[in-house]
Amino acid sequence: MTLWKLVFSGPMGPLYAASETMMALEDGPLSVSLFEREEDETEGWIELLYEAEADAEAVRQTAGLSKAYPASCEPLPDEDWVKLSQSGLPPVIAGRFALHGSHDAAPEGKLAILIEAGPAFGTGHHGTTRGCLLAFDALLEDGFAPASVLDVGTGTGALAIAARLALPDAEILATDIDPDAVEESRRNAEKNGAADIDFFAADGFDHVKLVAKTFDLVFANILAGPLIELAPRIDQAMHGGGVAILSGLLESQADEVSAAYLALGLHIERKDPLEGWSTLVVRKT
Repeated sequence: MTLWKLVFSGPMGPLYAASETMMALEDGPLSVSLFEREEDETEGWIELLYEAEADAEAVRQTAGLSKAYPASCEPLPDEDWVKLSQSGLPPVIAGRFALHGSHDAAPEGKLAILIEAGPAFGTGHHGTTRGCLLAFDALLEDGFAPASVLDVGTGTGALAIAARLALPDAEILATDIDPDAVEESRRNAEKNGAADIDFFAADGFDHVKLVAKTFDLVFANILAGPLIELAPRIDQAMHGGGVAILSGLLESQADEVSAAYLALGLHIERKDPLEGWSTLVVRKT
């Protein structure tokens, strides 16, 4: 199959928002990749892969990019370009954790998580995944030892697997609205010796396994809109003294998302920016 690569380039701010928008589409591109220019981190480009030639102007409108962002669209040879484009990425180091592909040796002295590139799933090189891992690492450093963990919108399963490696005795549940993501997560967990994680498909908290159940730690690396919409359910899913690590939101969205949780009486312990994204650490008193 010949894939088509659509590229928009320009200032990074709108590109961050565009990447979030395009990743949230159910019938969007096969892959969304965002790059900063080495010589100027305020400039960069976004690459979108499609199975057929894309209508650049229609995509521009959907992504919210102005005419100031030049576009190019070209066919690629019949190769797995998603996998190839990510095969040269270095390991992601986040405190005690490291995410790596099979093309890299597991970093020594780290809790290493093997996540391969795939046509519909990221590898953990996104700033939101690293932000969640850094926040989790900081909590562990402070002595937080959750006995129960929920990962909402697990994607590749990276955060749930990190929790298993750091918390061998904890109960860990992980959900995603996409059944394909659930299957991919299970495979990744098996590769990392974490097959006992309970992965299952669920739309938010709509599942019998989550009825009236509470957790010490909740991961929700999704998007700003769902984080706001699910705030009451995330609150209900936390024990007293429990923590939620929230990401998938742009720095510009951090205050709006924080307000939804503050309105419920929760405490925002941390608000950490990283690569244009933000990670919130929320505690229930």
